Amino acid sequence: MGCFIMVKYADDFKAMVVQEYLRGTLGYKVLAEKHGIKSKNQIIDWVNAYKKFGIEGLFRKRRHEVYSVQFKLDVLSFMKRTGASQAETALHFGLTNPSMISDWKKKFLEGGAEALDNPKGRPVMSDKAKNVKKNQKPTQQDEMTREQKLEQENELLRLEVEYLKKLRAFQMDPDGYLEKHKQRYHSNSKKNSD
Repeated sequence: MGCFIMVKYADDFKAMVVQEYLRGTLGYKVLAEKHGIKSKNQIIDWVNAYKKFGIEGLFRKRRHEVYSVQFKLDVLSFMKRTGASQAETALHFGLTNPSMISDWKKKFLEGGAEALDNPKGRPVMSDKAKNVKKNQKPTQQDEMTREQKLEQENELLRLEVEYLKKLRAFQMDPDGYLEKHKQRYHSNSKKNSD
């Protein structure tokens, strides 16, 4: 099994490559080779993010944004239902960092929905903030009806079953499984490029 190394590119570098592409003189592949970017798909993702969000779409957010568990589940469910890539899903939901979707997926597969509720690090909380939190009204998550909770649990179980089926198929025939999904990816890519 190969090693996957995620390279982070500087914001100004991404902007420069996107502008160079938009000038129309070089294609994705040539630009990737020229700038030593491993895959043309990286540039495609940058251009799509730029087209949807403008220059801000290329920048990693400096502040930590907190997303609800339900939002994360909606993102994962959309990706599963549609077969969309992480980049496509991120564009659909207005996320400028597609890699956080893989973090959510990994957490969900390892620990279920509860694992999606764990923020990174330990937040600092003053005594005043603790008292305010105690006096606040219940959140939307607390006010979910029994039916909504059961629907959410059903969706989680469907995702888990789907994952286990795929895992079993992969374990039984890794090469066949990868070939099948490579073909599906290529057919999805062709649909999106039309």
